[in-house]
Amino acid sequence: MSAVKSKLMDEQPVKFIETGALRIAYLEYGPGNGWPVILSHGFPYDAHAFDEVALILAQAGSRVIVPYTRGFGPTQFISPHTMRNGQQAARGADIIQLSDALGLVGPILGGFDWGGNASCVAAALWPEKVAGLVSYASYDVIDIEQQKHTFAPSLERVCWYQHLFQSERGRECLTEHRYEIGRMLWNEWSPGWQFDEALYARTAAAFENPDFVDVVIHCYRFMHGLEPGEPTLQPLEDLLAQKPKIKAPTVTIDGAKDPLKPGGTSDHSGLFVGLHEHIVVDTGHNVPQELPGVFADAIIKVHGWLC
Repeated sequence: MSAVKSKLMDEQPVKFIETGALRIAYLEYGPGNGWPVILSHGFPYDAHAFDEVALILAQAGSRVIVPYTRGFGPTQFISPHTMRNGQQAARGADIIQLSDALGLVGPILGGFDWGGNASCVAAALWPEKVAGLVSYASYDVIDIEQQKHTFAPSLERVCWYQHLFQSERGRECLTEHRYEIGRMLWNEWSPGWQFDEALYARTAAAFENPDFVDVVIHCYRFMHGLEPGEPTLQPLEDLLAQKPKIKAPTVTIDGAKDPLKPGGTSDHSGLFVGLHEHIVVDTGHNVPQELPGVFADAIIKVHGWLC
């Protein structure tokens, strides 16, 4: 990364906008009248995962919005009484509500990890509001019923953190050791990616959000069917359980070195009924930071399809 790029990223101001439940913090790049893109990060990452992607897109004429997801960084729940909810329907709705609050028309959504999940949820449930999609791990909508059953032992071992978080011991561990857990996952999920401690530390600061532990724990307990979600969101979860197909033009990406996705996700192609292209890159889980040009080019390709 060049010194100029690093300086631009460090100086990017945090903006805020209120939706129904949240005061969402976000970074914005590019011209205000540019073609809209919303980029969504996952766990244990933050908005800076897209720093270089956003700069490339801004140079291509895009207005890029990169929110901190609920429970991360400066994003806050407006009411102390709101459930600290990490379920997929809530996070997908957050993207749509953010887009509406900013007055965006037909944004392209891009995401990985939780952000890929939330972007797929938004595209599947609100197709009229999403013009295009770039999704790491293809159709990344969580099948709650499937999650209640076992996977191969090799994958269960990779998912050790999810099992840990099912217990109160896991909550205590995340509370006390969030920095160490996040760094372990970066190393495990992106083998061969050389990042320095300063880069990780900048992201780990987002884990100090007072709602971080509650949101993360709820996310993983809900996705395993072991903790209820918000009752008002159950109709959306029922729709997601039917695996609604995604109509928006989509580029999907797999990282060949990602231990979380052994064998890749090319078999998801039937769940995309619009224009669709799947690519595999020689990298790990964190494609936006490991190969930012690839992720940005995928967004630009979808924009080209829409023009």
